[in-house]
Amino acid sequence: MTADDRLIVALDVPNALQGLALAEEIGAAVSFYKIGLGMLTGGGLALANELKSEHGKRIFLDMKLFDIGATVEAAVRGLAQFDLDFLTVHGDPHVVRAAKEGAGDSAMKILAVTVLTSLDRADLDAGMIEAGDLPQIVTERAARALSAGADGVICSPQEAGLIRALPEAEGRLIVTPGVRPVGAQMGDQKRVMTPAQAIAAGADHVVVGRPVWTAGSPREAAEAILRELASPQAVSPNL
Repeated sequence: MTADDRLIVALDVPNALQGLALAEEIGAAVSFYKIGLGMLTGGGLALANELKSEHGKRIFLDMKLFDIGATVEAAVRGLAQFDLDFLTVHGDPHVVRAAKEGAGDSAMKILAVTVLTSLDRADLDAGMIEAGDLPQIVTERAARALSAGADGVICSPQEAGLIRALPEAEGRLIVTPGVRPVGAQMGDQKRVMTPAQAIAAGADHVVVGRPVWTAGSPREAAEAILRELASPQAVSPNL
């Protein structure tokens, strides 16, 4: 049986050895893993290569790149050689355009970050981001990133439905972190939904980290999420 790749498990552990051990413990239940910035100096790229080439997993490299266009283009061109599936950059149009240029003819999808799911309006105020309703800001950033050529966006599940309704979102990916199974601790996430709610709202993939890797049995935790994704609640929103 092929694993449901709508679930992306975030390997937010300190190093590649722990990440590989976790992936091996979960086994065939999960086919898609996210490797983030926190593991970059702990062998993250080596782990990405090993999971891809030796274990047949799909890889989402979550780097959230942001810099001048030439630097982003060069960085993405270098990463494109690793046969990755998804790569994140910030959703500013100049960054997205540079990333797409760097990705070239590779199959790597460029996903644009809208507003981090750990932020709320107070955080935007502290960062001197323009006033306005947060979902509206997220939706506008998504529209601009998609118009600049992004293959998809990263957003909280609370904004997935608004983005899915955009004309620019037709045929593009929506990937949602900030997903927590019922009963899970929110941690540093502020705009959350359950896995089924996120898919019902329009997400193509949900990213779940701590609720899986802190569980007594990460494989069982992942399998519980997969059962939820296969349930009727993932078709019609939970009420």
